[in-house]
Amino acid sequence: MTPPVMLLTIAAMGLVTFALRLSLILLAGRIQIPVLVRRALAFVPPAVFAAIIFPDMLRPAGMLDLSWENPFLFSGLTAILTAYWSKNVVLTMVAGMLALWLVRWLVG
Repeated sequence: MTPPVMLLTIAAMGLVTFALRLSLILLAGRIQIPVLVRRALAFVPPAVFAAIIFPDMLRPAGMLDLSWENPFLFSGLTAILTAYWSKNVVLTMVAGMLALWLVRWLVG
């Protein structure tokens, strides 16, 4: 793909994204969103977060690794349990990072 075509493609994708978001902002006060849709939209952020995090946590080298030698799995589970127990974002990040460093130090 030539640089001008790539730039035009990126600009077109940006315009489409902007138009979609703008349309929802402009229509926000004018239309009534059904309760079922509003409830479903509440699950979008956790689903997107899981789609970003779980592949790296479960397949760090491109293959499924469920062993305790997988530092990402151990630290991810530590962060999940900390988040559930504490409901504190900063504590969750600190616990996950400490677990990651600990496993990397122990495993080598």
